[in-house]
Formats: sequence, C-alpha cells, structure tokens
Amino acid sequence: MTYRNPAPTVDIIIELIDRPGRPIVLIERQNPPLGWALPGGFVDYGESVETAAVREALEETSLSVELIEQFYVYSDPDRDPRQHTLSVVFIASAIGEPKAADDAKHLQLFEIWQLPQQLCFDHDRILKDYCYYRRYGQRPRI
Repeated sequence: MTYRNPAPTVDIIIELIDRPGRPIVLIERQNPPLGWALPGGFVDYGESVETAAVREALEETSLSVELIEQFYVYSDPDRDPRQHTLSVVFIASAIGEPKAADDAKHLQLFEIWQLPQQLCFDHDRILKDYCYYRRYGQRPRI
C-alpha cells in the first residue's frame, strides 16, 4: 500500500524589533503561485521544523531570526494549490536590513494594518489570526 501524506512546511512571521511599530517582512514570490507571502518553505528530510524556519528565513530574507514562539499549525488540504501541505507557523524577531534572496523576487516591510491584497496560499488567514493575536492575545481556536 502506498501512503500519501501532506508535505510539512514552515512559515515565519518576522517582526523587525529595531524598527518603530515592529513591521513584519513579506516576500514577493518569484515562482508560482505569484504574489506576497510570509517567508517559509518545505522542511527537509532529517530537519526539525525549528531548524527549517531559521534556514528559510535566512535564505529568503538574509536575516538571522530568533524564534519566539510557535504560533499555530495550518493544514487545510487546499491551502497550497500545488499540493497538500501543512504549515507550522512561527513568530520570530530579527534586527537588521532584510534583503530578498533565494526564491524571493522582492521583499517589503509592512505594518500589520496595511498588508497587501494579493497574498499567496492561506497567508491572509494566517495574518488575520496574527493581527487578532497581537491585539487581543488570543490564538486561533481549533
């Protein structure tokens, strides 16, 4: 019997703590699906999700991040149009000047109340949940 399992991924909400308002970093994807997204990607075989999050943040934003907390796991089978994935989302902090790299065509800093309209995957839901968490201190409910 062949098993089909979702692919594990990570997404990182990077707060730049050395900037007023603690803006977050979003990348503009170079590969389909196109649009704005949280930095992140697939977990490599033999790699922990924490290690993958730190690696992906560095690869896509050139920032060394400190993981602050695991925020939530998103696993809707339709969250990624390419295949069934689940994402462990982390909140991280960083200081410095981010630079787009790897498969990020461009990056930009955003205040959480002024996010772009065209977000990839389910990142609009993730960021809505994050904004609610930052405002009211409540995580998403199962």
